[in-house]
Amino acid sequence: MIARRIPPPILAGGFSIVIGLLAWLAASFWLGRAAQDDLRREAERVALQQVRLFSSDLAQFRLLPLVLGEYNDLGEALRQGDPAARRRMDAKLHLLAERTGAPVIYLIDRSGETVSASNTGTAESFVGRNYRFRPYFVRAMQQGPAEYYAVGNVSGRPGLFLARRIGPAADPAGVIVVKVEFDSLIRIWRSDPGQTLVMDRRGIVLFATDPAERFRTTRPLTRAELTDIASAAQFGYVPLQPRRYVVTGRGLARMPGGVRSVISAVAMPMPGWRLFHAMPVAAALREAANLARLIGLVAALISGLVAAFLLWRITRAADAARERARLEAAVATRTAELRAEIAERTRVDERFREAREELAQANRLGSLGSITAGLAHEINQPVATIRTLSENARAHLASGRLDRVAANLDTAIGLTARIGAITQEMRRFARRGTGTIEPVPLDAVIAGTRLLIGDRFRTAGVALEWPPPGQSSVIAGRVRLEQVLVNLLQNALDAVKERAEALVALTIEVEDDRVALIVADNGPGIDPAIADHIFEPFVTGKPDGLGLGLGIVRDIIEAFDGTVAVVPSPLGGAAFRMTVARAREVTP
Repeated sequence: MIARRIPPPILAGGFSIVIGLLAWLAASFWLGRAAQDDLRREAERVALQQVRLFSSDLAQFRLLPLVLGEYNDLGEALRQGDPAARRRMDAKLHLLAERTGAPVIYLIDRSGETVSASNTGTAESFVGRNYRFRPYFVRAMQQGPAEYYAVGNVSGRPGLFLARRIGPAADPAGVIVVKVEFDSLIRIWRSDPGQTLVMDRRGIVLFATDPAERFRTTRPLTRAELTDIASAAQFGYVPLQPRRYVVTGRGLARMPGGVRSVISAVAMPMPGWRLFHAMPVAAALREAANLARLIGLVAALISGLVAAFLLWRITRAADAARERARLEAAVATRTAELRAEIAERTRVDERFREAREELAQANRLGSLGSITAGLAHEINQPVATIRTLSENARAHLASGRLDRVAANLDTAIGLTARIGAITQEMRRFARRGTGTIEPVPLDAVIAGTRLLIGDRFRTAGVALEWPPPGQSSVIAGRVRLEQVLVNLLQNALDAVKERAEALVALTIEVEDDRVALIVADNGPGIDPAIADHIFEPFVTGKPDGLGLGLGIVRDIIEAFDGTVAVVPSPLGGAAFRMTVARAREVTP
């Protein structure tokens, strides 16, 4: 009846307009939210990257006061008051500032007067100036180390003052100070999209990529805070004006000029400091709006064509159209059912893969927990050795035996590299796998496995034979292949640790385009009752085992398009043979 009263072109046109408007509204809503979410994640990524860059710069300067505090020359320059000794100290501090990139390093006696500085001889020389009013001097004299952000009363440039007391608290000789300025860091930050602000716990912007935001406040300051700032001349004569941006909630802010932005806040490695990174949303929303309009237009065109075709067919052959409509409805219903079945199967498959990955991750973390004590022992030994070497180096340094100092430092550097390798392997092993399958050097996999489980074998007194270096590369995932070896080696250790002459061996055999990894032991072997089902879930020969480890091993190896099987052990116990594809060697 409707088709007879309203002309088909008008009906088709109205239908297409309604569908286009609905598609445009829905797309505008979802695409706008998605654009803001993507931008918010990008702002958080940039903020974290900027904090890491700040931490890296600050870490190297934080060591300077600590190292300088051990110089005997500082105490001599402070206590003897020899002008020649102080001028020699000027030259040393100037050379150290040039090599480290520190803007200025200076030495203050116990009365607060600067006796030596790296900028001696310049118009901004600190020598002769008294800084007993500065909080960093007072705190360093009382507590030892101190850090304070302020505007330099000579240079007028803001920076972070890192101070450390010279001498014991009962009889301090003075304070060594290193000033750190962040101008170069801010220039690097300006290359990132958006604006960055760093503020302290009082809500004062200390520095920002927009110079106009520096030393602005995000809240009214109390009388006590204003008094402390004035007495320490922390910000010189710069007025502390209110901020120019407004936080509107839900991670959004309105920046100067009315620019709407998403904002992300990240804590910094300074007490009470936070970094805020804001990114404008206008461009992202504009792209989302353009895409939504395009989707609405396409939906309108498609729906208009479909409506016109259907209406034309209805007017031409009503009976045929009704039959076709019935058939189309039946097909649509069946199609929907099939899609629902496919979608359900897809969801079940995804849940299965997620559960399998969660189980593998839990297995990795469980394995890591069982070997953490051994790795802690591996780390504690070099740490204790480094401390002994450092104490010896200080004694050699005092005696002028620089060759022995260098030898001790070289040994300490090698020990720190070993500690770094152990902790890096622990982080890699604990990280959730990404499923990436690529060429992996077996030497690296074996080295990582040795770091993770080698000490456990040494503690148990079980001999473990490793393959020689120079092995091939295989197509696999490094972390998951290490997990397979750790699982099998731990099972072998559990099987032989009660034997008098326990032995476990990992061997590698290359067969054309395949590589076989064999883990064998001289334990009691596998119970024949469960041998045929050993890789099935919850089948185990351990009294307290869950029976999941070998199933995870099989799933991981099969994901690499490989195989795993129980084979006769050359050592008389149990043996597991895994085969994976060999990576092709690339000839230059």
